[in-house]
Amino acid sequence: MIVKGDLVTRRSYNHDLLFRVQSVSRDRILLFGEDFRLEADAPLADLKKVTGEEYRQHKKKVKVQEDYSYRLFRQDYQLLKEKRDHESTDGYQHENNYFQLSPRVLHVDGDQLFLKKCIQLYQQLGLQVHGTHMDEKEMPLQIGALLEKIQPDIVVITGHDSFSKNKGTVRDLRAYRHSQYFVDTVREIRSKTSHLDQTVVFAGACQSHFESLIKAGANYASSPKRINIHALDPVYIVARIAYTSFMDKVNVREVLRNTLTGEEGLGGVETRGLLRVGMPYRSLEILEEEEKATEAESGTTPEI
Repeated sequence: MIVKGDLVTRRSYNHDLLFRVQSVSRDRILLFGEDFRLEADAPLADLKKVTGEEYRQHKKKVKVQEDYSYRLFRQDYQLLKEKRDHESTDGYQHENNYFQLSPRVLHVDGDQLFLKKCIQLYQQLGLQVHGTHMDEKEMPLQIGALLEKIQPDIVVITGHDSFSKNKGTVRDLRAYRHSQYFVDTVREIRSKTSHLDQTVVFAGACQSHFESLIKAGANYASSPKRINIHALDPVYIVARIAYTSFMDKVNVREVLRNTLTGEEGLGGVETRGLLRVGMPYRSLEILEEEEKATEAESGTTPEI
């Protein structure tokens, strides 16, 4: 017996990917990738349940890959920070007391578990994000209201997708499970903000129609070679843009280097960073100390 939430692999694909069961019907079972943004269906006879030990070994392997990408990004972040420090202090001639305004991120995801995992990584990277779970079919209809409410600088449109040879060629959008909805959502975004550097858009999931998404107005998208992309890939692309100064262009190849999938699964166009630096930085603690010192010198007591 296989029920919703079970972890399975497919015999016909030599157990290459781990899936979780999303829904069960009489003749077909809907599957969501456990680590990749792939949606598929399969007959019951093609599925094999994954044991607890198999799952632990799988997660151990995935964690090694995720940790590697995180370390790569941290290295790049440190280089970007050193550059900001140098420029903001005129070559370290002045006190380092600047503050920074990072962009607001709207992340719309067709997978609730992936959304939670992405939110955790955004927070770990220190980014301000508003996450929303939504069925891919609803995204073109709901994105306008979300843009008006959140006023984001970066928008991520993702979830699950897949390409089926039985439905057409790689050129045909009808051969993709959700690419058309992603394309329509990007077009809706661009109808409200057409400038690629004003609102940065990532769109797509596993095997998505990359060319159509870029043509619709996405800055970054998946999947050039129609391969699967990792659930966290959009976050690393967003983070690189978010921590690059608005004075600098983001190097596409350097962005893709930090992802778990790379340039076969992800691509994009030249885009400016969105980080702005200001000064001077005055923390609340410093302001409170200065206020107390002023009160002590004047001999006054603050009103309550």
